[in-house]
Amino acid sequence: IASLVMYLFSEFDDAANLLAANPDATTISIDEPVEIPKNQRSRLQEPGREEDDELLGTDDSDKTELLAGQKKSAPFWTFEYYQTFFDVDTYQVLDRIKGSVFPVPGKNFVRLYIRSNPDLYGPFWICATLVFTIAVSGNLSNFFIHLGKPTYHYVPEFRKVSIAATTIYAYAWLVPLALWGFLMWRNSKVMNIVSYSFLEIVCVYGYSLFIYIPTAILWIIPQKVVRWVLVMFSLCLSGSVLVMTFWPAVRDDNRRIALATVGTIVLLHALLSVGCLAYFFDAPELDFPAPIIPAHNGTTVITKSQ
Repeated sequence: IASLVMYLFSEFDDAANLLAANPDATTISIDEPVEIPKNQRSRLQEPGREEDDELLGTDDSDKTELLAGQKKSAPFWTFEYYQTFFDVDTYQVLDRIKGSVFPVPGKNFVRLYIRSNPDLYGPFWICATLVFTIAVSGNLSNFFIHLGKPTYHYVPEFRKVSIAATTIYAYAWLVPLALWGFLMWRNSKVMNIVSYSFLEIVCVYGYSLFIYIPTAILWIIPQKVVRWVLVMFSLCLSGSVLVMTFWPAVRDDNRRIALATVGTIVLLHALLSVGCLAYFFDAPELDFPAPIIPAHNGTTVITKSQ
């Protein structure tokens, strides 16, 4: 024991002599982990890719998505499996709606709001509210346009509800399905393309349609100029959300294919908004038949409606 104590003291004296000779020397404790300096860590990463990973969500978000996939371990035929798609609170839904109405330039909607917990609750009710808003506003617009005409008899057009539901839900599900399949196909061709999940794409499209709910209410105003200004304003807001979300996923692809993909997304979105405005609100004037007024002498008189 005495020899061991003497050996330890000799080692301690050697270390003290080294520190006295070189005061700037750095000592490393065995218990403390060795940290790599920040400047060396920055050299290990490729320049410019850190920002892309943050924008596309390819770093920490992949771990979050992996953990989310582990949570969804229930079979798809059980109620618990689909319950996870609606596991969202009111504050998250409102925050995502606010993000779709006020897009931040240079920020990815999936990365900021969706990737941690994609849901179907918000898109489902946004589409349902938009369907009834367009149908009811379209009927009211038709009523106000023909209000005061003696030959006009108002009849509610309930078929507009089914037409609006078919159009809105087909757009909110079929277009994301096609886009998801296209991104998966291009992901197998190009290494750097990041493909979103189908649920994330549906979530983005569903929340991007929220701006059309107040717009459809304002479309009741019987002024074509006001309606077209509103549709262009809504198209710019919702279209910018889609462009800023999907452009980072295709920008590493062939330039023409990337531009064609983004152009197709914007074109389909514009066709939806312009088509709803043209069909439900700017319908052509109905040609009402002239009333037939019987005369006292047994003949009939046909009056011409103005």
